[in-house]
Amino acid sequence: MKIAVIGQAAFGKDVLNALVNNEENVVAVLCPPDIPGRSVDPIKSAALEHQIEVFQYKRMRDKDAISEFLSLNIDLCVMAFVTDIVPDEILEAPSSGTIQYHPSLLPEHRGPSSINWPIIQGKSKTGLTIFWPDKGLDTGPILLQKEFEITDTDTLGSVYFGKLYPAGIEAMVEAVEMVKNGTAPRVEQDHSKATYEGWCRSGDVIIDWNKPGTEIYNLIRGSDPSPGANTLWNKKPISLFNTTFELSELDELPGTVTKISDASFSLSVPNGTINVGRIKVDREAKIMASDFIESHGLKVGDRFGI
Repeated sequence: MKIAVIGQAAFGKDVLNALVNNEENVVAVLCPPDIPGRSVDPIKSAALEHQIEVFQYKRMRDKDAISEFLSLNIDLCVMAFVTDIVPDEILEAPSSGTIQYHPSLLPEHRGPSSINWPIIQGKSKTGLTIFWPDKGLDTGPILLQKEFEITDTDTLGSVYFGKLYPAGIEAMVEAVEMVKNGTAPRVEQDHSKATYEGWCRSGDVIIDWNKPGTEIYNLIRGSDPSPGANTLWNKKPISLFNTTFELSELDELPGTVTKISDASFSLSVPNGTINVGRIKVDREAKIMASDFIESHGLKVGDRFGI
């Protein structure tokens, strides 16, 4: 079975390597063009190491890109971290179809930031889906799914790198095996249960200090390490990371610094306290809370959000 992998970055590279290690017949890799002054995309480097032909298109919708792909006579197309729009002509060309990885339990959380939003919304589970893409956005039939718990201390980073990333690589290999063996299902999504969210950007994760403490904490966790839940301090934008939450009853106004220790500082929120371990001030690099406390003279009684 002749396989083409469309992807990029570390996840695309690791899916490619896993397929090659599983002795799958990957004959082509499609990835974005090189960017002058930057390192070659990891998936391209891996493809060249495996002596797999690489195709790079600025727009996969261009006629030349479609024509060249069709000439490859691919049996299965595997999409691993794709940000370009892949046209129907390419999706439908392989004789065994096209499969794609999505880091949520479809039909919930369709869209590009599908790992952030379940955490921000306080959900207790998430997962990944391998599906057959169609004309819609994340609407195609499901091949397989895997479910994972979101714990009270999970962040965007821990859910992705600790759960969805490694499991996604394994699921891609499993899905290819199922296609090859003729056992891959096509289960239609229940579109009545579908949800969609767009990109999770800085403007979407501005902290409202009057909201319940758990909601503020979920917002911070779901934005850590990116884009960073943010507020103001001394009229400067500031993002909070490496946080913990404690239930408590405090008299201080929300956003007030209640405690400073060697490694963190604490902020009052409705029904609790958020302890902050890392900070990003405006466009500066992230620093540890201890460095922020020392360099900015933070003291008990200071207030965030104003």
